[in-house]
Amino acid sequence: MATPVRFWLDPICPWCWVTSLWIREVAGERDLDIQWEPISLLIKNDPPPDSQYYAPVKWSYGLLRVLESVRSTDGNAAVGDLYLEYGRRIHQDGEREWPVVEALEAVGIDASHAAGFDDESWDADLRRRHDEGLALVGADVGTPIISVQTDDGKEVGIFGPVISKVPDAENALQLWDSLSFLARLPEFHELKRTRTTGPDVGRRP
Repeated sequence: MATPVRFWLDPICPWCWVTSLWIREVAGERDLDIQWEPISLLIKNDPPPDSQYYAPVKWSYGLLRVLESVRSTDGNAAVGDLYLEYGRRIHQDGEREWPVVEALEAVGIDASHAAGFDDESWDADLRRRHDEGLALVGADVGTPIISVQTDDGKEVGIFGPVISKVPDAENALQLWDSLSFLARLPEFHELKRTRTTGPDVGRRP
């Protein structure tokens, strides 16, 4: 039986993108069933409109709305496919502010979902899912958030892992095994060290 995992993402975050590439590699080897969830850095960090961070996270919020629109008709797998295409464009190709219809068409999803970008009717679902992630780990975190289930069926979450590049295959699996153990350990709360390098997104998936 597949292991249910939820992964909270904001498409604009490069650290989240690297972690998502890692967990995709691990998923097949550890039989993970990944549910892709939204966390908005616009909501979470609430940057002022004159901040350099406002425009990128505001635009990414529109991308998250489109993901929720896609989820409503095409399901979780399509959300994962579209996030993958978002990441290719943003982090591999260095593109910003492209029409979201191009990403939808690239993965074969109905272009009508592009209307979701400016559609406030998706905000309630987006915010509910966003809040579910923070409820598992607290407000003093960023993205990604990952949740797993304990042996008795309780969902528990953890912030991270924050990694600068996807490890090799053996270390990628060891990282998952360690992370999932720590996430389930109620006494565990935090590990951290200062980042000394930027994210290395690797080859285009």
